[in-house]
Amino acid sequence: MGVVCRFSGVKGQQACSKRFKLVVKFGDMNDYLKRITINEKVCNGKPTIRGKRITVQTILEFLSAGETRKEILKQYPSLEDDDITACLMFATQLMNHNYIFRKVA
Repeated sequence: MGVVCRFSGVKGQQACSKRFKLVVKFGDMNDYLKRITINEKVCNGKPTIRGKRITVQTILEFLSAGETRKEILKQYPSLEDDDITACLMFATQLMNHNYIFRKVA
């Protein structure tokens, strides 16, 4: 039967190995991504965490600035550690797409 990547549907261990390791480390990706909501009436349609007015972008900016999970959770007590993991997984999924940049006149 072989291995089929649950994300891309591609057959073979090579196609899935990196993503598979991510899922094994963190659990079911879909459970985490359910924490990310997009509603055009909340934060101008930016992805937020569980419908709160805390955007994925905000959490990613804190992490990229060197803040620890513990520091973020202290600043946002309504968040859970899994919410931060969900933000990282959401960003990872976005980077899984191909992007083409074209110069516009």
